[in-house]
Amino acid sequence: MRALYLLRHGPTEANERRLYCGRTDLSLSPTGRALALETAANRPLPACDLYVTSGLRRANETLLLLTGRAQDIEIAEWREMDFGAFEMRGYDELKDDADYRRWIADCMGPGVVPCPGGESAAQFDARVLKGGEKLLALKWNAALAVIHGGPVARLMMRWFPCNGRGFYDWQPEYCRGWRVTFDGSAPAGYQPI
Repeated sequence: MRALYLLRHGPTEANERRLYCGRTDLSLSPTGRALALETAANRPLPACDLYVTSGLRRANETLLLLTGRAQDIEIAEWREMDFGAFEMRGYDELKDDADYRRWIADCMGPGVVPCPGGESAAQFDARVLKGGEKLLALKWNAALAVIHGGPVARLMMRWFPCNGRGFYDWQPEYCRGWRVTFDGSAPAGYQPI
């Protein structure tokens, strides 16, 4: 059995302001740095033979603060959704936008409506799953991946579809996540961390 520790990065200023933040490469906020350090002190993670991030600063900084290590590999497919024209904007600003309302209505359904200039939920899913396949094709016994809330939720929904959990049930709090076990490349079980 292999174990993947799949964690969400610490918060950024955009997260704290409740803005859509996908491709924007932000650092952790002071609160995010403090949370990562507190998590490292109170819930140390096991040593792993592979350390992974999405390559964005907020993920890299969280990994370094949690473990004192830099990434071994980057899986860019595990970056947050590309929100296109909605990037760095919040609900209050977008709620009356027809494109936004169409995207939100479709997002948890078929997922075929893209953000203007960005991607659809279906495109996002396909990209994130490709990243999962990339990781599972590598040799490792224990891996730690610090990525983003959306990709964590999408991976867990695909790996454990019969669980009955929705997207927001799988999306962990900051600096939290799931320990997922695999029998080869087949997901075998999970527990919160």
